[in-house]
Amino acid sequence: MSYRKEDKYSADVTGQLAEHYKAILHLIGEDPEREGLLKTPVRVAKAMQFLTKGYLEDPAAILNSARFKEEYQQIVLVKDIEVYSLCEHHMLPFYGKAHVGYIPNGYITGVSKIVRVVETFARRLQIQERLTVQIRDCIQQTLNPLGVAVIIEAEHMCMQIRGVEKQHSKMVTSAFTGAFLKDMRTREEFMHLVD
Repeated sequence: MSYRKEDKYSADVTGQLAEHYKAILHLIGEDPEREGLLKTPVRVAKAMQFLTKGYLEDPAAILNSARFKEEYQQIVLVKDIEVYSLCEHHMLPFYGKAHVGYIPNGYITGVSKIVRVVETFARRLQIQERLTVQIRDCIQQTLNPLGVAVIIEAEHMCMQIRGVEKQHSKMVTSAFTGAFLKDMRTREEFMHLVD
């Protein structure tokens, strides 16, 4: 089963985006016809399509593409997953790491699929809080595990290069279900494994 719709990457969409970026260059006082900027609108259009490719992917289908029956019922943790996303408020990057754990309830998924789910939700216009919850909910609803735990720690360029201009601040968000909510020892084990 395919979980990507390639049509969004069509030359037509790239061309339409490029025309808008060309207009933006003009509006900020640049000459979009000067040599160094001639190909910039198309480059930026392609970059934006890549940075928002998560809209074309179905994260539940990703998990289901490698769903296996297994009786393992301990924590499965994928930690230090690199996260790159665009803040929906300023369309500037935020980046950091995600730590995702779950306790299987009859089914596991391929380890790379957890990473792909994080990537799919991150490659959309986001806020970190929503990103954390979307990852948690997708795993909970698709695999029906005994619990899911997600922690994301990220730096936000909208705070680093504009506004308050604080270079070393990190935002940490967490979201838990099931055993990670109800059993403090399970949550503490997860936190210990993340450290």
